[in-house]
Amino acid sequence: MTSETFLLSYPAVHPGTDTTQIFFHSGAPDLLSLYGNDGSGRRIFVTDTKIAALPALKSFITSFTSGKKGNDIVLTLETGEAHKTIESVLLIVKTALDANFSRNDTFVGIGGGVICDMTAFAAAIFKRGARVELVPTTLLAMVDAAVGGKTGCDFESYKNMIGAFFPAAVLHVFPQFVQSLDETQYRSGLAEAFKTALLYSAGSFSDFELKHEQIKTRDKATLDNIIRTCVKAKAKIVGQDFTERNIRMQLNFGHTFGHALETISGLGIVPHGDAVAWGIARALSLSANKGLCSAGYCNRVAAVMQKYGWETGPVHHTLKNSNAAADLLQAMKKDKKNTGRLIRVILQKGLCTTVIQEVPDDEILSVLR
Repeated sequence: MTSETFLLSYPAVHPGTDTTQIFFHSGAPDLLSLYGNDGSGRRIFVTDTKIAALPALKSFITSFTSGKKGNDIVLTLETGEAHKTIESVLLIVKTALDANFSRNDTFVGIGGGVICDMTAFAAAIFKRGARVELVPTTLLAMVDAAVGGKTGCDFESYKNMIGAFFPAAVLHVFPQFVQSLDETQYRSGLAEAFKTALLYSAGSFSDFELKHEQIKTRDKATLDNIIRTCVKAKAKIVGQDFTERNIRMQLNFGHTFGHALETISGLGIVPHGDAVAWGIARALSLSANKGLCSAGYCNRVAAVMQKYGWETGPVHHTLKNSNAAADLLQAMKKDKKNTGRLIRVILQKGLCTTVIQEVPDDEILSVLR
């Protein structure tokens, strides 16, 4: 048998934009002025029922008649993790398609992590890519979800199993939105900010440790500094490793454990940030068990976490099943970072010193019981 071989080479797939412009806005959000009809193209604004009801969005939402205003349209989805599905993503696509949108038009997500993730994913698959802008309205979305181009939805109770890397061309950050969050949403977002502090900012960690009263009462200056620090830290890492082949994996600190908790307890039962915080505690316990970090560092971080009401014990209060540890382990085996038989986790040697390791099952189970 004879054969002939030739090579077809491809350029890197373009992610829709070369850069993301990030605007930090002070004062009350004014989307009506921000998104005046400037004639630069058509836009589909995607939000949810909870966000649409915010006083800050009233004038913007009511400017649409039956979901339309000029060439623009608005789509309001149901609220919550339970609706972060491929069906919701396809509804966004269908709405744009029914309105005869082109790939040159813009998808604008206004909301928390769920809305930002789904809107950007819908844009990524609409006619192979439309422009994206995001207006994060939760602390979690501001410091994490909206930054860096990870998009997607959940599938069969597993977090973010379907998605694409497709960053927003523009990101509008209004820290004032944080003042409207309920305590559960606020605490959830703080967990992602705390994660970033542990990874990259000793100064922000010190704020969490020493300024907990200012943070808990939502002092504007303190929060503004935390948000800016987190956005810039994540932007720097994403710029070095956009498709998460190396150091961007560090941003999943706490997430391998946390996503498994969300899956086992039922998506939406444990807020994402609370699950990540619990996951951070588990990852640090594992780090200490492996001799990577000191027990003192582990205990110091746990003490700070407890000030904010995050659980740090091995068994989360939602896990009443005696087989919970084994169930968590099986869910962790489906994590996107895994490449082989072992589970890949993000661990720490100390503050701002992070490592990525593959860990055998028995070591994972040791911190879940």
